[in-house]
Amino acid sequence: MTDEDKDAAEDIRQAAHSILKQEVTHLQLVPSVAVKLLKLTHDDNARADDLTRIIETEPTLAARILRNVNSAAFYLPNKTTSIKRAVNILGFSSVRQLALNLLFYNRMIKHDPKQQFNQLFFWQHCLFVASLSRAIAVALKHPDPDLVYTAGLLHDIGKVVLETYGRVTYSDFIESAGNNRQLTVDDERSFFGISHTEIGHVFCLEWQLPEAIKAVVACHHQQPEHDSPFAEYKTEIAIVSFANYIAWVQGIGSIPNHSHPALQQAVLETINIDKLDIERLLHQVDIDMENTREFYGIEFPNLHKLRATLIKATISLSQLGTNSPEPKPTKRLSASLTAPHQSLYPDDFVPKTLAAIQNEFSFDRIIMLISDTKKRSLIATHCWPPTTLSTQLLPVEIDIPQISGKLLTCLRDKKAVLIKSKSDPQNPFIKYFQAAEFITLPVLRDNSLVGLLYADNAISKKPLLEHLLADIMPIADELGIALINARQYDTEKKRAQLDPLTQLYNKRMIDQFLTQLFNNDIRTLNKTAIGFVDVDKFKKFNDLCGHQAGDDALRIVADILRSLTRPTDFIGRYGGEEFLFVLKNTDESGAFAYAERIRKEIERRGKILSQRFNNHLLTASIGVATYKPSFTHYTQMIETADQAMYQAKKDGRNRIILFSD
Repeated sequence: MTDEDKDAAEDIRQAAHSILKQEVTHLQLVPSVAVKLLKLTHDDNARADDLTRIIETEPTLAARILRNVNSAAFYLPNKTTSIKRAVNILGFSSVRQLALNLLFYNRMIKHDPKQQFNQLFFWQHCLFVASLSRAIAVALKHPDPDLVYTAGLLHDIGKVVLETYGRVTYSDFIESAGNNRQLTVDDERSFFGISHTEIGHVFCLEWQLPEAIKAVVACHHQQPEHDSPFAEYKTEIAIVSFANYIAWVQGIGSIPNHSHPALQQAVLETINIDKLDIERLLHQVDIDMENTREFYGIEFPNLHKLRATLIKATISLSQLGTNSPEPKPTKRLSASLTAPHQSLYPDDFVPKTLAAIQNEFSFDRIIMLISDTKKRSLIATHCWPPTTLSTQLLPVEIDIPQISGKLLTCLRDKKAVLIKSKSDPQNPFIKYFQAAEFITLPVLRDNSLVGLLYADNAISKKPLLEHLLADIMPIADELGIALINARQYDTEKKRAQLDPLTQLYNKRMIDQFLTQLFNNDIRTLNKTAIGFVDVDKFKKFNDLCGHQAGDDALRIVADILRSLTRPTDFIGRYGGEEFLFVLKNTDESGAFAYAERIRKEIERRGKILSQRFNNHLLTASIGVATYKPSFTHYTQMIETADQAMYQAKKDGRNRIILFSD
C-alpha cells in the first residue's frame, strides 16, 4: 500500500469515528432472530445445528462469531471464514453464552415501526445475496463457497453500524429523502460524509475480520484496481456484486427506495455469466429463503409482490452506464419504449412494446415470434399494427432447422441482423412476409433465445438502415427481462396458490373458488357437488413407515384426483390428509359415480404399493354433498360433506356417504 493509500485509509477511519457515537462493540439483532435466539438459549435440549443455522442467517451474529474465533486467543494459522467451522472451534457452550450476551444488549427486541430502516427487509436482502453468492460460487467451481456465502451475508454490514451507532442513523438518512427520489451511494456520502461500504470496511478492520470479507464489504459497489490490496479477491467481490445486483433488480434490496447498483463491466470480465443457469440458481435461492421463513416462523415482505413492483433495470442497460471506461454512444431509450414493461402480462406489454417501437422508428410492420423448443420452431404471437398478420398469413410457424444464412447467425450468435431478399432468397421469412428487406433482433432470457423481433417496411418501401440495429437492441433486451419478470411472477403466483407437497390448490384458493362459485346464478349451483376425501388411518403411515411414506401417500391421492377430474372441476388439499373436490354440471348419481372412481383407484393403487407402506393399505373415506337451497354459504355445504365423510369412517371406512335430506 502506498503512502497515499495509507493517508486515504486513515481519512476514512477518522471520518467513520466522527459520525459514530461510540466504539462498535455490539450490533442490533433482527427482531425475529432475537426471538428465536432467546428461545434457543434458554433450551437445555437445544442442538448445535440450530444455533449454527441462526448464526449463518444473521449478519451481526456472524460478524461477532468471526471476530471471536479469529482473535489472538485461538492462535489460528489462517483466518476462519466458514461460520460452521467457527462455531465448531468456539464450542456450543461458548457460542450460546456469547448469544446470551448479545441478547442482553438487545434486550429491546421489538422493532420500532417508526424506524425507516426496516430490519426485516434488510435481512431478507442479506440472506438472498448470501444464498445466491454461494450458489454462483458452486456453479463456477469456486474452491470455498462458504467463504463467498459469509461475504455475501456481511456485504452491507456498514448500514447496520450506521443504524446502531450513528450520531445520525441510517433511518435518518432514508427519511431525509422522503419519497421524492431514489437513494444512491453518493447520497450516503453527501449525508454522512462516508458511504456504507467505507464504514463497513472500517468496522471489518477494527473487528479483524478475514481479508476476503473486508474486500467484499469495501468493494462490492466498485471492483478494485489491479494494484489494490483487494485485487486478489476480485472473484469473490465480483460474485457478491453480481448477486447484489440480481437481488436489487429482483426487488429485494436492503431498503425499499434505494436505486439499484450498476452492474460494473469489470464484474462481467471477472466471472463468465454465460456459464450460469440463472433461472435454476434463483429457484435454489427461493428454496433456501422458504426454508429460512419456516425455521423462524415469520413472513418476509411478499417476494413475488416485491419482484412485480420493483424490477426496473436490466443487465444490458446497466452495461450502457458510466462504469465502463469508454461508454459507447447509444440512443437513449424513450420512456414510451420501456413503460409497457411495467406490466407483468405478456399479452399486455408485448403489443404495447411493438406499438412503441413502430412509433419511435416508423416501421411498417413489427412482429414478435416466440421460440418453441419442443416443436423447434418460431411462432408469431403478437404483431403491430394488429392487422399485420391476416388470416391468410396465419399461423406463422417457421421450422428452425430450415433456417440458414444471416438469420441463422441471428439465432446462433444472438446478434441483430439486416437481411435483404436478394442475398438470401431462401429465407423462410420472405415466403411469409414478402418483404425486400427486414431486420431481426434476438430476444434473450439469461442469454438463452426466447424469440425474435421482426420489422420491415414492406408497404412504404423505405430503406432500412444498419444503425437501427444498435438502437433497437436495448429494447429487445428490456423485452427479454420483462418476459423473465412475467414468468417469475406467474411462477410465484402459482406457488402462492398451490400446496407445496401435492401441487393441488391450497386452502386459500379453495375458499376463493367457492366464494366466486356461490356468487353464480342458482341454476349453476343446483348442478354443483362438493366432496371430502380423507385418507383412512393416515397416522399409521407416519408411525409405521416414517413421514416420507405419509407424504408419498398424500402425493398418490393427489395424483389420482388429478387424473380422474375434469378440467372444468376443482380439486384442492383442504389440510392434513383431507382433500376437497368441487364438481360442476352434475347430480347426485354423477357425483357418487365420480367419488366411487376415486375410491376404487385409491384402493387399487394402495394394494399395488402395499409393500412400500409395510402392508398398511391405502384407502379413503369420502363424503359428498350436492347443493341445496338451504345452503346460504359455501361453508355450510363443506360442513355437510365433512359430516358425510365422518359418517363413512364410522361405517367402516373405505366407502362413500352421499348426504341426502
